[in-house]
Amino acid sequence: MQNPSAPTIFLASSSLYRRSLLDRFLDNYETVTPDIDESNEQGLAPADLATFLARKKAEAIAINAREALIIGADQLAVLDDSVLGKPGNHQKAVEQLLAASGKAVTFLTAVCILDPVGRARYEHTDVTTVRFRQFDRRLADAYLHHDQPYDCAGSFKLEGAGFVLFDSVKTDDPTALIGLPMIWLADRLLQLGYLTP
Repeated sequence: MQNPSAPTIFLASSSLYRRSLLDRFLDNYETVTPDIDESNEQGLAPADLATFLARKKAEAIAINAREALIIGADQLAVLDDSVLGKPGNHQKAVEQLLAASGKAVTFLTAVCILDPVGRARYEHTDVTTVRFRQFDRRLADAYLHHDQPYDCAGSFKLEGAGFVLFDSVKTDDPTALIGLPMIWLADRLLQLGYLTP
């Protein structure tokens, strides 16, 4: 599917989840970890922050790869207007999950493409709403021991057993919850000639 004559593609991310998504249809791309400050010093709203961080990651890689197509992405989980970070450990993950019990969490998955051919930038943000069922600490602990999603915003993995925590998922693109809105991304890469029909 990948057009062999198209410029090199760089994924500005170290995420194994995003790589697993790109591996589904790209045979040849490179990953580079962007070194950026992800703090929200500007006080941006969550949707604007997700877009800003995806763009910032792509631009950080583009400095040294101006002839490559760059894909930057960022995902934020939002509960009651507060951004949930990656928990990092079991206790923080339990706190996140119990706070989400019986509530809806909005996942904002932003992607930014920098195309060297037209010197153009393309951006998109997928909005996915996950409604969590009511559950107690026992289920939260059991789930966390099973999937260990301590590097995931919101403390769960949809590609793992995270669905045991859900009542419903509303989205236009189920891959966005894993880390990249692949329906939009594939469409854009087709239009730009990086994929062959």
